[in-house]
Amino acid sequence: MKLLGVLGGMSWESTAHYYRLINRMVRERVGGQSSARLALWSVDFGPMAKRIGADDWEPIRTELMDASKRLADAGAGALVIATNTMHRFADDIEAASGLRLIHIADVTAKALARLKVRRPLVLATRPTMETDFYLDRLRAHGLDPVIPEPGERLALNAIIFDELVQGVFTDASRDYVLDAAKTAWARDSIDSVILGCTEFGLLTPPELFRTPAVDTTEAHCEAAVDWLLSPDP
Repeated sequence: MKLLGVLGGMSWESTAHYYRLINRMVRERVGGQSSARLALWSVDFGPMAKRIGADDWEPIRTELMDASKRLADAGAGALVIATNTMHRFADDIEAASGLRLIHIADVTAKALARLKVRRPLVLATRPTMETDFYLDRLRAHGLDPVIPEPGERLALNAIIFDELVQGVFTDASRDYVLDAAKTAWARDSIDSVILGCTEFGLLTPPELFRTPAVDTTEAHCEAAVDWLLSPDP
């Protein structure tokens, strides 16, 4: 089995979910006492969250590029970033590390293609919903992504940063996310949902939505395990 680098801690709630899923999937596929070969670099998300709020991205980019080099030095053969938002630096991280990066938007788009849908609602942090790094990656796969209205984006962002990344999961927030999708289905003619915050799948599993929904964490972990167990580089 190859060695996968995991760039995480954004939040650790999400990264712990990645760790469980990847190991569970490896055991299910290989059997017995098998587990995944992983090298994990976990950042301190407290200062990083403050920088996100202040729109101060350059120190984050530098920190993640340095962390990716350390994972390469540890012997990783490929990388996953255990968060959607930090894929805004995917190209920089891939270049800095010299490793293949398994991009979360690419695997999400492929999952949507298997569902035969093309107009997904993107539920995520404000930077992910409002910056083209993510939406353009989806468009490159032939998708027509939709984002919520400005007030809804603020509320979703607050749910993520004030609750989910701190391990708080409430019925009220679950209902809000589901209602946002119902509203977009009627208002924007969406045909699917992207759970584009890696904690959203813990709050609102895909089966709760009236339209097909892709949990980006699940899709990303599946792709990571495909690479881990593949004989190809």
